[in-house]
Amino acid sequence: MYSRFFDFACSSFPTPFWSVAYSMSPFKGQTGLKRILNASGYSFDGLRAAFTGEAAFRQLVLLNAILIPLSFFLNVSRVEQALLIAVCLLALIVELLNSAVEAAIDRISLERHPLSKNAKDMGSAAQLVALSMIALVWAVILL
Repeated sequence: MYSRFFDFACSSFPTPFWSVAYSMSPFKGQTGLKRILNASGYSFDGLRAAFTGEAAFRQLVLLNAILIPLSFFLNVSRVEQALLIAVCLLALIVELLNSAVEAAIDRISLERHPLSKNAKDMGSAAQLVALSMIALVWAVILL
């Protein structure tokens, strides 16, 4: 009796979103070290795709290649140096996310649509904020 009641009560609830996500993807079956190795490979593939396909990412890598070593030669505290480096790396993260949004929008459709424009513009605005943070943090610490 309790079993039938429990089955009826549970069947009236929607399936939790996390169980739907795992049951839909055939790639979620890996665990342990194999999952970490696969994830690392996908991450390096993403970095390679960004570096080869996105001029803005290459420009940010060049900027980081200049600013991060420069931070080691400045007379600043370790906390300030960590902030100088962190804002530089944040700009790279934002550019990766911006490029991912643009690629997903372009994958869906290349036709002009106001929502696609908004998504791309917001990604660009996020990058502008990240670059402004670099300038602001470096200026506040150095001046």
